[in-house]
Amino acid sequence: MVDFRLIKVTKGPKTLLIDNPTNYPLIGMGAQGAVFKLSEERCVKIYSNTLQAQMELEALKAGQHLAFFPRLYGYGENYIVMEYFNAPTLKEYLRNCTYIPESITRKLLYILGEMRKAQFTMVDAPLRHIFVLENEELKVIDHVNAFKRIHPVPLKLLRDLNMMLLKESFLTQVRKLEPDTYQTWQRYFDENKIDYRNIPVFSGGNGEGVKVDSAISQTLIGAGHQGAVFRIAEDQCVKIYGKPEHCEMEKTILLANQDLSFIPQVYESGDNYVVMEYLVGPDLNTFLKKQTTLPPIVTKLLLDILTSQKQAGFKQIDAPLRHVFVTKTGFKMVDHVYSFSRLQERPLELFQNLHERGFLAAFLEQVKLLDPATHAEWTKTPIPLTEEEVQMEIKDIPTVLPVIKNKSSKKGNKKGKGHDKDVDGKKGKDHEKGRDHKKGKDHDRNRDHKKGHDRDTDHSQKREHGGKRDNKDKKKGNDRKKGSDKK
Repeated sequence: MVDFRLIKVTKGPKTLLIDNPTNYPLIGMGAQGAVFKLSEERCVKIYSNTLQAQMELEALKAGQHLAFFPRLYGYGENYIVMEYFNAPTLKEYLRNCTYIPESITRKLLYILGEMRKAQFTMVDAPLRHIFVLENEELKVIDHVNAFKRIHPVPLKLLRDLNMMLLKESFLTQVRKLEPDTYQTWQRYFDENKIDYRNIPVFSGGNGEGVKVDSAISQTLIGAGHQGAVFRIAEDQCVKIYGKPEHCEMEKTILLANQDLSFIPQVYESGDNYVVMEYLVGPDLNTFLKKQTTLPPIVTKLLLDILTSQKQAGFKQIDAPLRHVFVTKTGFKMVDHVYSFSRLQERPLELFQNLHERGFLAAFLEQVKLLDPATHAEWTKTPIPLTEEEVQMEIKDIPTVLPVIKNKSSKKGNKKGKGHDKDVDGKKGKDHEKGRDHKKGKDHDRNRDHKKGHDRDTDHSQKREHGGKRDNKDKKKGNDRKKGSDKK
């Protein structure tokens, strides 16, 4: 077997770039590094940044006496060889549970207590970083920030449990098993309670995602280039923007088109936020990954969205797969900031997405049967499939926002023809279950080493309520999106 040290992992513009001349399989990739399986007992994590390698090495050394830490076998300047776990994550283990088993709660409390004793500042772990071995033995991975971030309360753990509707049963058990710990957590939340309208979200600049304080206790479900999305209720989320002008643009577009079936319902808005419908269902990119052929109903519903956009006066006619969600009431689409400030007559990003999935030819054939005129318009010139070609066809134009219609109802009940159909014949699944949400972009990220470290390879990017911004943003000086590391 070739030496794994020949593998090169470097930082790319959107994700890590990997040059692997060996036979060691890639089993996970995140923002910090990529993980390769060496044997049934060992794996190696190779980092793009040597500083992060040293940070995790320091944490692993400090935790070698802890039974829930992976065993450390070797290391170098940019890699660490550690124990490999062929087991489900706790997120997968709890997926169909209606309450969290008390045995799991006891073990989680033990882990958190031991992390405090080891003087880690980040006493926390998301469910995807906890593996469930035989006899419910738990193992915790990804300790890069163990001495960097300060989480005296398990914010990520509680957020994940909340997304799975298990937070209340967990806290009830914590209150019974460790009342002092429960009171400590409650005091922390009381002291750090913050109105979501005042959550600070800062623009990351050209080509970068927004910046959000990781200590915020609200449930973050996505952070992209325009804003961060937090889930605030079972059926509601709030998008908080880094720039007021982005909020004004998207808010106006959403409110002016509440009668369109694919537009999420808006409940409240302000200068820097919009409270809207939380979409329960997988994004269309995730849905199509499980299909061997393109279902005609998908083409029909996408065509309905694009036709409705044109009829409503949208200047940017597009429906990227990551921005479209499959819900039980039909397709819903998010991320409409640039709908009236970019001139784009063909769904170029949709074309690219379908081409990547191998469905573009089938899509165009189905469109030709449904709407020959639209097919002729789309295909009278070659369809651009490279980013450079796409940019040549898109023009920035002065933004003229639509007039908000004066309606007493928050959301019209009109539905495009066929929109009340459920694509897979089942109820929509939660964003977390349908993804690779939470990314992306924006309902989690999320992305997957099937039974090992650095999970959610596809879902390594949290989505900004449906996805990261287009590649054109970087070239045109607009805001963009980010990725997320998992080990």
